[in-house]
Amino acid sequence: MNKHHEPTGPSADDQITLRGPAELADALPYLMGFHPTDSVVMVALHGRRGRFGGRLRLGIPRSPREWPFVSDQLAECLVTGSERRGGRPDGIVVFLCQDPADGESARQVMERLRPFAQRLRTACGALDVPVFEALCISDGRYWSYCCPDERCCPPDGNVLALPGTSVMAAAAAYAGIQVRGSLRDMEARLAPRQPVDQEQVRALDAAGLALVPRILGGAEREQVGAETLGLARRLMKRLVENKPASASWPDADAGDDTLVSHDEAAAVILGLQDRETRDRAAEWMEGPDAEPALRLWRALARRCAGAYETHAPAPLTLAGWVAWSTGDEPGARVALGRALRSDPEYTFAQLLHQACNEGLDPEALRRCLRQERQERAEHKRPHPRPVRTRPVTRSVRPQAAAKRSTPPAKARPGAAAARGRTRRQDGQRGRSER
Repeated sequence: MNKHHEPTGPSADDQITLRGPAELADALPYLMGFHPTDSVVMVALHGRRGRFGGRLRLGIPRSPREWPFVSDQLAECLVTGSERRGGRPDGIVVFLCQDPADGESARQVMERLRPFAQRLRTACGALDVPVFEALCISDGRYWSYCCPDERCCPPDGNVLALPGTSVMAAAAAYAGIQVRGSLRDMEARLAPRQPVDQEQVRALDAAGLALVPRILGGAEREQVGAETLGLARRLMKRLVENKPASASWPDADAGDDTLVSHDEAAAVILGLQDRETRDRAAEWMEGPDAEPALRLWRALARRCAGAYETHAPAPLTLAGWVAWSTGDEPGARVALGRALRSDPEYTFAQLLHQACNEGLDPEALRRCLRQERQERAEHKRPHPRPVRTRPVTRSVRPQAAAKRSTPPAKARPGAAAARGRTRRQDGQRGRSER
């Protein structure tokens, strides 16, 4: 599942009144930050005026047999999530967005998804939260599953408003809200290239044979981490020195791909599978480091080719973290969603995804990472040698010194071993990610 549960809503000073299905359909991309292709979106409404609250997105399940279970889960997730943030929703708006398959019309899409819309309405009603509107959006048209009046909701649907011509578009432009294209376009920036790049696979094979034994062996684990971070730093510098020549995503990403060789990408991808190394890389989340780091993590996610797609959660999660840290919440949700799709048990992605969805401030995590970096720097700083402030002037005769000397105290059995064991336990961390 790829859920996006976003607790946002316009402030009292920025309220916009949306009237009818047409304006609701037009507002959807601005609510999400992108066009949610192949998605079910549910938005909570609060109060008498229907203020937008939490929102949730999930890819439409391919099998209709999954629809009852998914409907119950989505309804419960949205309602309970809204309650945790302080208010049970008074209603819900449902959007089903899917373009026609080959040989299928938009109206056929609407009819095919009608049972899913009805099941979602039933699931919300079972929680005593009504669905005020359920819309299907397909191929530039929209239909209402709730309105039986063909005068306003004809069987062939209504045409969506031209982009940028609605009240919501004007308000979004004034507020600086951007629509980042479609969900499909955003995910393409993070997906491995097709067909599978066999040269990249061979480079990953070679890197795995060279690095994995060193990481798992323990003795050279820290050295591999330092090598990985050093190489990543050099790649970031290279990206900074080569700004994208084109503003379009495909051209900019293709340019970044040419700046990272197969062997370099493979070495960093394998090195990031170590949790401590990945956590150190997460410190590049702000200031001048953020932009090249995000470009690098995206490029590495695209290089997780073939069977190595299971290695993608590390760069995907780092990309999601940097996006969230720099204020790009839609981009963060897409990257973290892909990470969890690749590995649903990837702990770092789970925690970030939950925090982002609950509207937490990333500054708390940034502060922790800054503190760790500072403590590490202080630990590596050499301690100053003790300086004697007053020279010793009294001399002691050897015989007297020998008489006053006492044998060194015996250490307790096992004390040194316990200290060494403690140091190893304190420094020991998991060698593969979770």
